[in-house]
Amino acid sequence: MKSVYRQVLKFKEQYPMTIGWRLRKNSEIVQRHLNPDEELIYAFIAQKNDNPINIIESAVVALTNKRILIGRKRLLFGYFLDSITPDLFNDLKVVGGLVWGKVYIDTVKEFVTLSNISLSALTEIETKITAFMMEAKKQYPHPPKDKEKEHDKEKEEK
Repeated sequence: MKSVYRQVLKFKEQYPMTIGWRLRKNSEIVQRHLNPDEELIYAFIAQKNDNPINIIESAVVALTNKRILIGRKRLLFGYFLDSITPDLFNDLKVVGGLVWGKVYIDTVKEFVTLSNISLSALTEIETKITAFMMEAKKQYPHPPKDKEKEHDKEKEEK
């Protein structure tokens, strides 16, 4: 199994302008929650917030063959872990700013903002996540087109 920490270090070396702290501790949270049948595809560091001034909420984001994991170690004790499976994934939006960029992940349950990412890393992150999600979503059954049309007609009649 690939080490999350090594992947994050590689990302940080490649994109040093990305703001991220406590790489090892945040990586350990994600590594701990990887299932035995999960393979690490990609990992990076970002701030899990929408405030460019708040740089203490570093998170490790890992893309596996099953889901996206976002791990954050709290300063004193405890941690946060978010898991986004392909069936909950709606959309991804990338915004480039003057110095850093942001990645917005829209899910059924919440809206995740990853910020203070190096502008040169945005294309790679978008490509990795989008390619995985498009492929993974093919495995989930879609309602037949006729059923969708019937449902739309019922809505219009009401």
